[in-house]
Amino acid sequence: MNEILSQAEIEALLSSLATNEVTAEPDMPKDDLRPMRREDKKPVSYEIYDFRRPDKFSKDQLRTLQVVHETFARLLASSLSAYLRALVHLDLISVEQVPYDEYIRSLSNSVINIVSLPPLSGQTILEIDFDIIYGMIDRLLGGPGHAIKRSKDLTEIEKTITDTITGKALKELQTAWENIIEIQPVKEVMETSPQFVTIASPNEIVVSILFELKVGENRGAMSLCIPYLMLKPVMSKLTTQRWLANNNRQEVSPHSALLARRLRTTHIPCVVRLGTAKVTVEDFLNLQVGDTIRLDSRLTDPVNVMIGGKVKFLARPGVKDKKLAICVNAVVADEES
Repeated sequence: MNEILSQAEIEALLSSLATNEVTAEPDMPKDDLRPMRREDKKPVSYEIYDFRRPDKFSKDQLRTLQVVHETFARLLASSLSAYLRALVHLDLISVEQVPYDEYIRSLSNSVINIVSLPPLSGQTILEIDFDIIYGMIDRLLGGPGHAIKRSKDLTEIEKTITDTITGKALKELQTAWENIIEIQPVKEVMETSPQFVTIASPNEIVVSILFELKVGENRGAMSLCIPYLMLKPVMSKLTTQRWLANNNRQEVSPHSALLARRLRTTHIPCVVRLGTAKVTVEDFLNLQVGDTIRLDSRLTDPVNVMIGGKVKFLARPGVKDKKLAICVNAVVADEES
């Protein structure tokens, strides 16, 4: 059988395609034949995928990072307000996954701190605008807190103050992350030029966390850059359900233990009341050394041991090793005291 089509057959097939002719299937009745309409075509579902910006984090993981750093913003705002003696607002603007090259090109006039987060391997970036840094330095040195237009070179005193501000930020970052992993943030290097900062390859995906920092009338940006490879070991913990479970569990266990330890070492006043007496103001003003005041209790009566102004124990007074002492005989119930 010859399977090669002739030129006439080829032209017939092309003309049928051009006129949208439909050939009936063997089991389809001729009465069901009808031309295909545009609305009969089903829409094709597809999703645009950028190979230069692959999605490494799910929406749930980004939502967890958002919750964690909202807590960080709240803690740092309170800490800086007390340190600067000024009203500080720190608002989380966005949490995005972008290539490292795109993030680093977005930085211009900033103080860039390279930070390590043991036990996580790798480095992260804490970046703060120069304007807001100079405003905080001006306030700490006795000025009104206005931003100063000057070069990017910090003096030694300004570097020391900036390190203190960075240290407070890292301390609050550690607190915000404790429900996921106990990190120990350490500042490695401070840079002022983005081209000298390389913590990841240009196409590596990082989490860019952008904040707006307001100190008095000054506004500026602050950001965190965390590479995907750094967070990869704890990706399973970056879920809302897991984070909330850890949060509730820590509220019951470690905080209770910490409170119990601190209560055991807390000093409280303990007063032994031997008895009471009523005297006039005149007698009180005329008291002299050697005068005797008669109490309303007898020598054999138990004395009251008062804790926080309430009677908690009954005791017997005495002497031990030539020092006054008491021997507790009974515990007083709360309703009795």
